[in-house]
Amino acid sequence: MLLCMGSVAFAQSKKSPTLDQIFKEGIFRGHSVYGINWMKDGQYYSKLVREMGAEKVVKMDIQTGQPVGTLVSSKVLTDLLGKELHIDGYHFSADEQKVLIETEHEAIYRRSSKSHYFVYDRQANTVVPLAKGEKQSFATFSPDGKMVAFVRSNNLYVTNLSDMKEQAITTDGQFNSLLHGMGDWVYEEEFSLAKAFKWAPDSKSIAYLSFDESEVKQYTMPIYGTLYPQQYTFKYPKAGERNSEVFLSVYHLDNQKSTEIQKGKEKDIYIPRIYWSADGKSLSYIWMNRLQNHLELRKANAFTGEYSLLLKETSKTYVDLDFNDQIYFLKDGSFIRTSEESGFKHIYLFNKEGQQLRQITNGQWEVSSIVGVDKTHKKIYYLSKEESTIADQFYVIGFNGKGKKKLSTREGNHSVNFSNDFKYYIQYQSNIHQPLRVTLHNAKGKELKVLEDNQAQKATFDKFDLGHKEFMTVKAADGQTDLNAYMIKPSNFDASKKYPVLMFVYGGPGSQMVQNKFPSYRDAWYGYLANQGYLIVCVDNRGTGGKGRDFKHITYKDLGKYESEDQIYAAKQLAKKSFVDAERIGIWGWSFGGYMSSLCLMKGNDIFKTAIAVAPVTNWRYYDSIYTERYQSTPQLNPHGYDDNSPVFHVDQLKGNFLLVHGTADDNVHFQNAVELENALISANKQFRTFYYPNRNHGIYGDNATRHLYTMMTNFLLEKL
Repeated sequence: MLLCMGSVAFAQSKKSPTLDQIFKEGIFRGHSVYGINWMKDGQYYSKLVREMGAEKVVKMDIQTGQPVGTLVSSKVLTDLLGKELHIDGYHFSADEQKVLIETEHEAIYRRSSKSHYFVYDRQANTVVPLAKGEKQSFATFSPDGKMVAFVRSNNLYVTNLSDMKEQAITTDGQFNSLLHGMGDWVYEEEFSLAKAFKWAPDSKSIAYLSFDESEVKQYTMPIYGTLYPQQYTFKYPKAGERNSEVFLSVYHLDNQKSTEIQKGKEKDIYIPRIYWSADGKSLSYIWMNRLQNHLELRKANAFTGEYSLLLKETSKTYVDLDFNDQIYFLKDGSFIRTSEESGFKHIYLFNKEGQQLRQITNGQWEVSSIVGVDKTHKKIYYLSKEESTIADQFYVIGFNGKGKKKLSTREGNHSVNFSNDFKYYIQYQSNIHQPLRVTLHNAKGKELKVLEDNQAQKATFDKFDLGHKEFMTVKAADGQTDLNAYMIKPSNFDASKKYPVLMFVYGGPGSQMVQNKFPSYRDAWYGYLANQGYLIVCVDNRGTGGKGRDFKHITYKDLGKYESEDQIYAAKQLAKKSFVDAERIGIWGWSFGGYMSSLCLMKGNDIFKTAIAVAPVTNWRYYDSIYTERYQSTPQLNPHGYDDNSPVFHVDQLKGNFLLVHGTADDNVHFQNAVELENALISANKQFRTFYYPNRNHGIYGDNATRHLYTMMTNFLLEKL
């Protein structure tokens, strides 16, 4: 009895964090080991260190985790140049004797940026600018370290480091018209392809993509802050509209000519991946049709441009590139790739003609990703959900499908960074109770050193009253399928009382919000709300990831239908619990989650009282071509799929409290989405609240925006839920 009284007193002594502690002071943020750049011998890695307004690249001993020397510093560079130079990023040549220094870094979109680059020769102790004029993007050493290729003003260039002479590979590039060596907006966002060129292994050729976006329609955003706001205009292909026409070419440095790779009769296609052969004489690439239900891996002659088919994969729904783009070519031309053709993502081995030799992994579970392929020892290292759909564990298996071994030993989610020689790896692991633990291991899985254990972060979480997260399952709207979910209860939870519920949703294709990871700063906010007397619930509806192709692809051509039905059904299941106040159930989400929360409040007006939507898609016709058409086909072929579950067409059903938030400079989910939903709500005579963040993009951050947003959402929930 004394022990029970003591635990109750301890719980009562804990305090709730303030919003300022969460979002301004950041006291719940943990630490990690960032910027691991493995050095060629595998015994060391380098990292960028910032101290007292200066930067240096230090060499770290992997065994001790301690610095053993400075490789380059901003002080040395400044002294050599005679003017101040700061290091924003760096890249080594293959022999590690030269370093590309990136300075005056300027972000463009999510994955693209431009900077001024300098070449530092460690042996000669000299530094020279890579190029003159405008900033450059994607500067990359050739494999032999003698040249650097880069993009400037939409053209591709190469500089010979022996004499610093610059050679233009293309000359007709133009913003919003023709791009060389860099992806257009939609390739960068949806295919993660910003840098669109690749050196041949022999350093004699460069394969590059060109994008003719002259026929793509433009989107314009006002940028406020001057007497007359500036207008930023860029090409953005919306669903069903014209895409860029893409071309694949190979530039040969010996004759300074480009060979265009033949792509067939279809023009409206995608080329999202390029792979060079080991000898530099041929390259392979992924070709996809516009509807993304037909994928081909092609092999092309780098000198004639002719191609042959290695393999193809088709689907009645879509072939998900994220599940089919991990390809590793071996010396004999055979290759290893991942595919979900069997119904779950697995690893396969093919011969050089593209014939499947074997399925290396198999089962009713998914391989999450290949971490690395050790070609010398014929081993594949990978992460999978074999043990749990809410956590990745780490495994190794032979090319022959034998000798599978689980290398991770702890509960929870894992990610891994392998050294280039496959002797060591750094493991990042956490679970719901244990913060991120960063450890060094040898290739056999033996833990050699703890690099970060975040015990200070855990002590901070333990110090405050943040409630308890519990994993559970709920039924989908079909009444049969189990959905992963979690609930956060107040630390002083009393089952005899009734609590309001706030559901958090993302719900987009292939995503997973319910994972066995340590809480983030957002979870600290949920703990804050739990301390105010709310239950926090998150449900991964059908269409999300981790459970195979059929579970994910059920939403095809009906995006939003099954997802919203599952969230509404889950809310109704919660309402039946004795400790839930069925009259006070709310839902919130961001991006796809904002789309979901809007739709659920309208379609589920009999169960949801309140919703918050941040940066939501409100009409799928407004979103980009690659993402939307992958899951919806085109609006011309599937008009009902676009309209039946877009919130702008359900405004008449709104009954509850609604807060709509958006950034005016959102290049991804355009501010147009919020404006059109607002217009529809006004026409339907529906009252709601709205707030817009000037000049903020999809992430809505910078200059106190994050703190302001979460404070506003908290106040809205306390008032309306």
